[in-house]
Amino acid sequence: MARGEQLGRQWKILQTLIASRIGKSAAELAEEIQCHPRTVYRDLEALQIAGFPVYTRKEEGKKLWSLIDTFKTQIPIPLNLTELLALYFSRNMLSVLKNTVFYDSLVSLFQKVKTTLPPDYINYLEQFEKSLIVGQKPYKQHGDYQEIINAVNQAIADQHYLEITYYTMSRNQKTRRRVAPYKMWFLDGAFYIIGFCRLRKEVRLFALDRIKAFDLTDEPFDVSENFSVEDFMKSSFGVFHGDPQKVKIHFDPDTAGYIKEKIWHETQKIHDQKDGSIIFEVDVAGTDEIKFWIMQWGSSATVIEPEPLRQKVLSEADAMVSCYTKGS
Repeated sequence: MARGEQLGRQWKILQTLIASRIGKSAAELAEEIQCHPRTVYRDLEALQIAGFPVYTRKEEGKKLWSLIDTFKTQIPIPLNLTELLALYFSRNMLSVLKNTVFYDSLVSLFQKVKTTLPPDYINYLEQFEKSLIVGQKPYKQHGDYQEIINAVNQAIADQHYLEITYYTMSRNQKTRRRVAPYKMWFLDGAFYIIGFCRLRKEVRLFALDRIKAFDLTDEPFDVSENFSVEDFMKSSFGVFHGDPQKVKIHFDPDTAGYIKEKIWHETQKIHDQKDGSIIFEVDVAGTDEIKFWIMQWGSSATVIEPEPLRQKVLSEADAMVSCYTKGS
């Protein structure tokens, strides 16, 4: 019998006993987890040996199995084994957020869960962890932004304006702005604020690591009932915004399979061609980010429309050729 199957069954027994007010008989447990009563007895004995406070008592001639009440109160949330594994793995999946309140809180939560488990179960989880490696690149070191992350969270919760000094990379310029932070957004290893900018008089996106100074204010703000963060971001191919554009790209047969196996944008449509190639169609707000995405596929991708985007890619390609042929 697989070790994981045995532990999963034993964890179900524990959850059943935790939820039971008076306890359960072996027959009731067997019916609950759909196995033979003899298997239940073996599992109950294994749980006792492992250190779980399982005990029996007789009530009206019936032998009932229960957990000591003090142990029940130590279980912070009713997780099954699969959910516990998912929580354990999520530490690695969110390792890109190290040194932020989000990652630290997750680690703290799991430490509390671990205090309820005997060493045998902890060892099992640690062995399971070795089977999964999560790689996330590129990413930023977020430890330096802990203070601003906390301030933004507080401003969002209180619905108070932030006064920020913001560095715009494209203009190499700093400006002082008062921003109503609606949401914090995490994408491609970086944090952003989605909020109303009083300077520009519209909802804007601000990269947290480009905020050079900030102050929490006492000025409250209200989010318009008509504003939806999901609607605001759905047309963007990444984080930048611009005029709405319909983009069509031809991908050759060798690359088509890679494009088809992922959702790149929620508006995407893929049209199969007879030779195995595809036409990738998408509606985006601005073309700067999708231009760089197209270029990463090299000669396998060709812009069909719009023509201005096609010319931008062509200009970039010519500039690259020029860089590589200088002095040749």
